[in-house]
Amino acid sequence: MAEYTTHEHDVLVIGAGGAGLRAAIEASAAGVDVAVVCKSLLGKAHTVMAEGGMAAAMANVDDRDSWKVHFADTMRGGQYLNSWRMAELHAKEAPERVRELEAWGAVFDRTKDGRILQRNFGGHRYPRLAHVGDRTGLELIRTLQDHGIHRGMKVYMEHTTVRLLKDGDRVVGAFGYDRERGRFHVWRAKAVVLATGGIGRAYKITSNSWEYTGDGQSLAYHAGAELMDMEFVQFHPTGMVWPPSVRGILVTEGVRGEGGVLRNSEGRRFMFDDIPDNYRSSTATDPEEGWRYVTGDKSARRPPELLTRDHVARCIRREVKAGRGSPHGGVFLDIAWIKEKIANAPEHIKKKLPSMYHQFKALADIDITVEPMEVGPTTHYVMGGVRVDPDTQMTTTVPGLFAAGEVAAGLHGANRLGGNSLSDLIVFGKRAGEYAAKFAKEHGAGQIHDDEVQQIARWALAPFERDAKNNPYTVQYELQDLMQDNVGIVRTEAEMTHALEGLEQLRERAAAVGVASHREYNPGWHTALDLDNLMVVSQAITMSAIERKESRGGHFRDDFPDKDPAYAKFNTVLKKGPDGEMQLRRVDVIPLRDDLAQIVEDNK
Repeated sequence: MAEYTTHEHDVLVIGAGGAGLRAAIEASAAGVDVAVVCKSLLGKAHTVMAEGGMAAAMANVDDRDSWKVHFADTMRGGQYLNSWRMAELHAKEAPERVRELEAWGAVFDRTKDGRILQRNFGGHRYPRLAHVGDRTGLELIRTLQDHGIHRGMKVYMEHTTVRLLKDGDRVVGAFGYDRERGRFHVWRAKAVVLATGGIGRAYKITSNSWEYTGDGQSLAYHAGAELMDMEFVQFHPTGMVWPPSVRGILVTEGVRGEGGVLRNSEGRRFMFDDIPDNYRSSTATDPEEGWRYVTGDKSARRPPELLTRDHVARCIRREVKAGRGSPHGGVFLDIAWIKEKIANAPEHIKKKLPSMYHQFKALADIDITVEPMEVGPTTHYVMGGVRVDPDTQMTTTVPGLFAAGEVAAGLHGANRLGGNSLSDLIVFGKRAGEYAAKFAKEHGAGQIHDDEVQQIARWALAPFERDAKNNPYTVQYELQDLMQDNVGIVRTEAEMTHALEGLEQLRERAAAVGVASHREYNPGWHTALDLDNLMVVSQAITMSAIERKESRGGHFRDDFPDKDPAYAKFNTVLKKGPDGEMQLRRVDVIPLRDDLAQIVEDNK
């Protein structure tokens, strides 16, 4: 019989990034007892890596901006597969959430008259991203932690959650272990909020931290929740490509927002070769003036480098495949050229992009104020995730289970606009915490079943009983290669079918991996348990991508390169079947409310 320590709380938040901390703050403010469980140390969540800013229609730089324009931009970027209710709530509430952060001590960059400064970003019609240089995520986490610790929430750092616990259909807690000593813990809770982030570690090249192994998606799936839109994976156009030790690390879109341009090995700005008709100006000017170009609205022109991320990423891939790439398999991102337009450009770059300057100087010995960066696409974000109610963020099939942030689906549809992720965290983190607290007040604590706990514990300890020659790292590396090569930025039926077959073989091998030594300080054991999460999300992505026989947003198929109107009418939804098999079905997209449809029409 495995021993475990039991903790009791009203609301349990799994994840301590922006969404998790905002949920915990809101739940604590409602007067309930809150605990936060996080895989890493507090303050190390992947949110700190978010650089460009948070999107909110505050109209501080351009007074034509409004929540209606932001809503229309988000829906257009998501190819209208978004949950329109989530997009509406997000656009309306983001400005207040940003002002709230300011009141809590966030130090945003300022306009000359003292308002929060906002910058251009891909897919946004007007300058909309509130930012702190290129360290916005770090400031967000600092502010939320500083505000949150005074709420009295309990924090369990360096603890991994292995499974959610249920009493009938309802979630009543979670089972996990501390990563340092390997001791088991059970958290009994009236409501659980998942805020665990993304799935980037299912791929070989990613901007995501080591924590992003699809934990929340897998926890929800095993508990009976639905996953939605998992085929839509965003490949950020600009990750570092050299040296190999830093391959995939993010190069913020803020570089392009501040005037950076993309060039191929011939020195040509190739983004002008493929501007979608709905972005092309009828009064084209000299392409070299392109940083003030694109869109019919002359006063809101932006460079083609700020088209949506999926489009820019595919253009970069095209140049590399055509032999016009950089020496190390990417293209060149040049911000140094603005010296032709801006006096004292080096100091301007260091002020606007301090992290990027130091990142390239320290990791690649490149001074971005005088020479271009080598960049290429990197797995960055998953638009799909746990299917939730748009108002409350509670999962559609499991009472008491909530999800917010990247782990949840709906807001972004087929493609996320840059900057919408950070405002997503604070808008829906707040809502998840609010409604989780409400649920906890209305429902008593459920029963924890010891036989369920013991069964999970036996599963978690099984790798110690197997041959350690079956290395979990080898399986993980092969899975990442399989997904990168077959379910990456460009997909085909044959490659994805091969990936499904490969995943089935890897699943069998994952079930046989073994680890040596004991439970204390054992990263091999952690990796062995992470494999189950990676298998779930990899299969979900691949099955959904095979089902969608078209190209839309972050999902591009070489064998179906065009959009198909028939596929604009449904979302793909996955659920664990009674025999443990992954089941897929189509769910009709709810038509836009009439007033919102008019907003979209007015802002085309």
